[in-house]
Amino acid sequence: MTYREISSLKKVVDEYMHRVPGIDVITNRCLRTERWGGSVVLMIIDAAFTSIGLNYFTAVIPKVEEFGRRYVDTGSVDSLDKLSNADLDKLREVWKNRRSWAVARGAASSVLRMDMGNDKEALRAWAKNANLREWGLDPVGRIIGVGIVTFQYLRMMGGVDTVMPDKIVKRVLNEILIKSGIDLVKEDVAFVERVEDLAKICGYRPIDLCWMTWLVQPEGKMMRMAKYSAILSKI
Repeated sequence: MTYREISSLKKVVDEYMHRVPGIDVITNRCLRTERWGGSVVLMIIDAAFTSIGLNYFTAVIPKVEEFGRRYVDTGSVDSLDKLSNADLDKLREVWKNRRSWAVARGAASSVLRMDMGNDKEALRAWAKNANLREWGLDPVGRIIGVGIVTFQYLRMMGGVDTVMPDKIVKRVLNEILIKSGIDLVKEDVAFVERVEDLAKICGYRPIDLCWMTWLVQPEGKMMRMAKYSAILSKI
């Protein structure tokens, strides 16, 4: 990239990032694998529920919170081992979608293979060793219902500084590229790698750009960053 292209890109990225002050509090918690009070069970359930495309703030979060109250807080399903072996009918009392539970139980079982002694270190070990370019060959990536978006989301919660190539992330970041006079990137793996490179050129972390794209979205008359501030502080 030329100096002019880098300068133009940084200017546009700065404009977007200034709309989400304090986003590093959220992303640091994600990179430390401390979302959802540090419950890896809830992180995996979050990813599994999110995988079917419902509204994250109005549909997914309330149900993850309900699962946490009913099963994690009570000790009934508070570990990946318990989640991987949990009764499907019991799980569906909170969330009906069978594919989500296939993702959750499959991911829990796959992460446990890292044999790290505790759930957090197992997720972090899996995320560190997972290969983006071969994501479809990964034990988690092979689970029916897990696409590259869910794969990347789990890697982020496992401490990897990267992005998810979901439709919102791609739309906003490609919009930034257009404004900066830089060619679009469409293919998912190439998009992730391009954003990882461009983020560092601009002085940001890839994960910060990823979360920014979700939180600058308007809902009604408010931006998500403001509308869901109380929720974001908990997760």
